Amino acid sequence: MEKMTVTFQLSLATIHHQFYSHSMIIVCVCVYVCLCLLPGGFISTVCCLILKLVSFQNVGAINFFCNYEESRGNYLVDVDGNRMLDVYTQISSIPIGYNHPALLKLMANPNNLSTFVNRPALGILPPENFPDKLTESLLSVAPSGMTRVQTMACGSCSNENAYKAMFIWYRNKERGHNIPSDEDISTCMINQAPGCPDLSILSFMGGFHGRTMGCLATTHSKAIHKLDVPSFDWPIAPFPRLQYPLEEFTRENAQEEARCLEEVEDLIVKWRQKGKPVAGIVIEPIQAEGGDNHASPNFFRSLRNIARKHGCAFHVDEVQTGGGCTGKFWAHEHWGTDDPADIVSFSKKLLTGGYYHKDELQADKAYRIFNTWMGDPSKNLFLAEVLNVIRRENLLEEVTRSGKALLNGLYELQAQYPGILSRARGQGTFCAIDICDDATRNSILLKARDKGVLLGGCGDRSIRFRPALVFKEYHVHLFLNIFNDVLAQHK
Repeated sequence: MEKMTVTFQLSLATIHHQFYSHSMIIVCVCVYVCLCLLPGGFISTVCCLILKLVSFQNVGAINFFCNYEESRGNYLVDVDGNRMLDVYTQISSIPIGYNHPALLKLMANPNNLSTFVNRPALGILPPENFPDKLTESLLSVAPSGMTRVQTMACGSCSNENAYKAMFIWYRNKERGHNIPSDEDISTCMINQAPGCPDLSILSFMGGFHGRTMGCLATTHSKAIHKLDVPSFDWPIAPFPRLQYPLEEFTRENAQEEARCLEEVEDLIVKWRQKGKPVAGIVIEPIQAEGGDNHASPNFFRSLRNIARKHGCAFHVDEVQTGGGCTGKFWAHEHWGTDDPADIVSFSKKLLTGGYYHKDELQADKAYRIFNTWMGDPSKNLFLAEVLNVIRRENLLEEVTRSGKALLNGLYELQAQYPGILSRARGQGTFCAIDICDDATRNSILLKARDKGVLLGGCGDRSIRFRPALVFKEYHVHLFLNIFNDVLAQHK
């Protein structure tokens, strides 16, 4: 009975993913209604939930409903009681697993009730302990060379406001001061230059930085994110497409990275000539949503130098890579440089959003970087405890061990199933592998879930692995055994 429940849910998820339309939703709802009438009520829970939600919300992306109270550690439980090894963790956003005892204890502490009950407008009325809590949490893991942090609610608003900070910095640099002219003030109110300058941000093909308007102009991973939404004429550089295994294509990959870097410089010059100077460059240390695309440390160091040379701010988007999943707290630490960026944005595993920045990118006036909440103090409370757990349990070392086991296992499966798998790659447990085609990839994801493993896709045909930091070597071997069984069905 349990097997049938899971299989049915997965079939519906496939319908939603591949054929979603209003008519298909009607069909799916009708199917659910009929199945709800079957004796035993073995899928009545999920039926009722879908029927409730579909009446007022698009349900096309929903995989299944979860029972978070019963979920523990690396295991996610669905509403029918099926327990799954979660190697995707809410799109890489669960740092130390579900219902970690340290966080439950934090919630039970009556001294924390006020922090959870009241959500202040932090920009104007922060709580008295806010400076101390920021020091204890976010500032204790600040990237090299950064002593300032601006909190936000999510990854998109973190990047959106980081872009604003870069534009403000660039215009003040152009003016030589931070006092706008009367013309600046009057023209900005009607969306005209010079008050609204025609500046740009350079991004990379395959990048993902969010779905808000500014971020969307720098997102180039999937058409569904951008379709029908107006955007800015900003430069888009190619991201290196490395060949694997890396050791066999050293010369070719170096040439590919050199080509991309040359194109970056050409685009900066071209956009300056167009009257749309590049105020900043934004890049992910590993392009996640776009297909887990990697580049060498030398590529990023060279890109950083190009930004300096042309007077552009350099923004490293660590929303998905930050928090320890690569074996270092920040993925840019693998580059081996003391001055990696001017801005580093974060969210997901850090539970709150925001960005670190150099002193010169500090907002020059009140309300320039601002919204009502500007984050949530309760998330800083959680993060401080997460960091305690990471240090106490040496989880970065755990990630390095587990990541090595995971990548070696993927290499072995890749050799065993060369017609299905290719390009295994990763840092820490932040790993991925390519599948021969999109249809096979989707089938593998569904069959793995049917066998109790939750995975995620990215790019055109990749599977990405995003376990929590508490994912141990024995979890790796559990996963690899199930993954092998799934692949054997496609051989």
